[in-house]
Amino acid sequence: MQIVHSERHQLHATAGLRPEAHPSLTAEVPARAEVILAALQAAGLGPTTTPSDYGLAPILAVHEPELVTFLRTLYGRFTDQFGATDAVYPETFAVRQARRKPTGLLGLLGYYTFGTDCPVVEGTWAASYWSVQCALSAAELVRSGERAAYALCRPPGHHAAADLYGGFCYLNNAATAVRHLQAGAPAGTRVAVLDVDYHHGNGTQSIFYADPSVLYCSLHADPDWEYPYYWGAADERGAGPGEGFNRNWPLPPATDDARYLAALDEAVAAIRAFAPRYLVVSAGFDLVAGDPVAIAGFAVSTAGVGAIGQKIAQLDLPTVIVQEGGYLLERLGANALAFLRPFA
Repeated sequence: MQIVHSERHQLHATAGLRPEAHPSLTAEVPARAEVILAALQAAGLGPTTTPSDYGLAPILAVHEPELVTFLRTLYGRFTDQFGATDAVYPETFAVRQARRKPTGLLGLLGYYTFGTDCPVVEGTWAASYWSVQCALSAAELVRSGERAAYALCRPPGHHAAADLYGGFCYLNNAATAVRHLQAGAPAGTRVAVLDVDYHHGNGTQSIFYADPSVLYCSLHADPDWEYPYYWGAADERGAGPGEGFNRNWPLPPATDDARYLAALDEAVAAIRAFAPRYLVVSAGFDLVAGDPVAIAGFAVSTAGVGAIGQKIAQLDLPTVIVQEGGYLLERLGANALAFLRPFA
């Protein structure tokens, strides 16, 4: 199994950043990708390749052009207008009562994001761009005949919607992989997305919510008590022609291996019934016990992570695995290795 990785993720230099008035440092740091890569290379899991450059077109197939332009130019515009800064954070947000889209930079900053967890530094756009290229390159490997490929994406992507970023995510890596798999294939080619990150992938859900060619299945912490709060309920089933093709399994605090795997069996059965040509997995390792980003947390073990990977691999579908969350650095490499071994 090939591993696609770009050192440009380091340009999103978030180590040591703390949002204004926030009590803790950001957990989405460059060391995440380095820890995973070191563990996979030490285990000889597979060759590591650098991504090809597919340009902006696949990104624009998923994201609104205005968001892409905003992200590309934000840091430069902000520093030109307000002076040098370590990172750009929003101060206000476009809540549901907002009646207009502003034109000023500070207003747009809160219009396009839904939280203070996405610092924009000088290299954020470049890192996000190459994170997407990793996902696209892994998708191309699978589309060309590889049974599985792993995109070591950083920043992650599943919280990013067509016109919104947040949750450490700027561009949606998994969604661009889906569209790349469908490109050039017969119209209506089915792709399933299985999201096993601890948090609900609200961005991926929203992108495909009305699309009957994509089945989105997510196992995650119940949004009644965990981020992202406003999306991820079991009754969110899709809309219009996509109704019935969105499936959520919100799970309670302290969900252990057995409970998680039972819910996963249901998701696997839904994917089998959908009969997709390809599978895209949003793989987050923040579901393990002790992850610092989880509020209450699950009680999934490293062995449980391996069992999750095994059940997914047994679907025996051409599979693109896209890295999402996972912030417990001392166990992150072991968890990634446990999950990926069944595919290798």
